[in-house]
Amino acid sequence: MDYIEVSITLKPFRPFNEIVVAQLGEMPFDSFTEEEDDSMVKAYIFEDDYIEADVKNAFDQFGGLVEISFTASKIEKVNWNQQWEDNFDAVEVGEFCYVRAPFHPEKPNFLHEIIIEPKMSFGTGHHQTTLMMIELMESMDFKGKSVLDMGSGTGILAILAKKMNAEHMDAVDIEEWAFENMKENFDRNNTDVSAFYGGEEVITAIGGQYDVIIANINKNILLSQFGTYNAHLKKGGLLLLSGFYVTDADDLVAAKELGGYALVGNLEKETWCGLKLQKNG
Repeated sequence: MDYIEVSITLKPFRPFNEIVVAQLGEMPFDSFTEEEDDSMVKAYIFEDDYIEADVKNAFDQFGGLVEISFTASKIEKVNWNQQWEDNFDAVEVGEFCYVRAPFHPEKPNFLHEIIIEPKMSFGTGHHQTTLMMIELMESMDFKGKSVLDMGSGTGILAILAKKMNAEHMDAVDIEEWAFENMKENFDRNNTDVSAFYGGEEVITAIGGQYDVIIANINKNILLSQFGTYNAHLKKGGLLLLSGFYVTDADDLVAAKELGGYALVGNLEKETWCGLKLQKNG
């Protein structure tokens, strides 16, 4: 099946390049590349899945904050691995964590090294939400803990928690390609993580109780699934949330369901926010 290449021109380019990727990532777009010199993001989607009105509606939400235009054209199948290898840089978080692809050099001076081959999955460490999650995790003690990573994507955060000595690690994703990708990355990093395909119903089916739940998804899903997270988080447990804008943070903190939680940490990067909540004992 052929692809549609959507070329999006942005002025200013940053931080709206990340916002565009996040918006289109909620649609069936498979991959993204960036050409910062041309202020352009390119997004790829199967021809049968492309609905121009949906893309236009997504961009209309910017409300004049950025000059944005796009064109769409049909292309033949793309070698996605070559695309992201040409555009994917390694990520360094202080001396704490080094996230690299298999073709990047090793750097043994980092406390943790994670090897990620993302293919079409979200979570290479480049996006602000993933970076904030890593930074929130840095100060935590995972030793002997039971952890759930909801919406795991590439599995990057689950891998990090396991490398930080989590005793039991479950990872869940509703996208089949993400599920397959995270399993490959778990093997690639020699991490013992239980991978599950599905949504919040998987958490109920597992029936576990967790010391830490990590969810880097989006505001609406976080709010809709909060009751399930709450039912499976131990008293005193930590809930790490990201995937939403700074302007949405108040909605999450003020939500009725969060009444039994204390806000013990928060980060902001450009337009994005991350929260660390502790369930009252």
